[in-house]
Amino acid sequence: MEELEKILKHQFKNKTLLKKALTHSSVNSHVAENYERLEFLGDRVLGMVVASLLFKLFPHEPEGNLSQRFTGLVCKETVSQVAKTLKLEKYLVVESDEIRDNENVLCDVCEAVIAAIYVDAGIDAAIEFVNNHWRELIDKNVAPPKDAKTLLQEVAHAKNLGTPQYELVSKEGSEHEPIFHIAVSLKNKGQEVGQGRNKKLAEFAAAAKMLERLKHG
Repeated sequence: MEELEKILKHQFKNKTLLKKALTHSSVNSHVAENYERLEFLGDRVLGMVVASLLFKLFPHEPEGNLSQRFTGLVCKETVSQVAKTLKLEKYLVVESDEIRDNENVLCDVCEAVIAAIYVDAGIDAAIEFVNNHWRELIDKNVAPPKDAKTLLQEVAHAKNLGTPQYELVSKEGSEHEPIFHIAVSLKNKGQEVGQGRNKKLAEFAAAAKMLERLKHG
């Protein structure tokens, strides 16, 4: 744990918090002994800190651009990449080593670690941690990325396929951890279904799949 604390640049007053943040439900399914509750909190802390950073760093950008930046910085792919940078997979407590490479798990654990730091030392410590590991990602992307929905709309217009239509197919999971399934359809191109922890992320996932379909024919 001391080795990881050096990597995180945070020495925990309550070591149990870090242990919980690294414990997968395959090892301990008790709600108070694995990372799931911390992940729920960390997701919100990360979102708030990143949104605040973007608000300060880009004072002249409209809401749409800020939203695109935000989505790219808190998405599963980015958060799991930060987890790999921190080598969190090495410290995970799991039943099977295959779980260590799971992108969803790495994302959740990284968010759980953020929550653990927040609970252990307060919001300033969490802000410092996120700033240390996300500021470079922000600086690398000077221009706001185009999200998949925007790209799909542009491609559909260029190919005279009309406006993409989005429809909620289903919702599963708990109220705290819902999974939305949303379909996007285009004229003469059928539909693709994406999933995400909120409707916007599910729409992005569906749009990305449709873009792949259009790319290959």
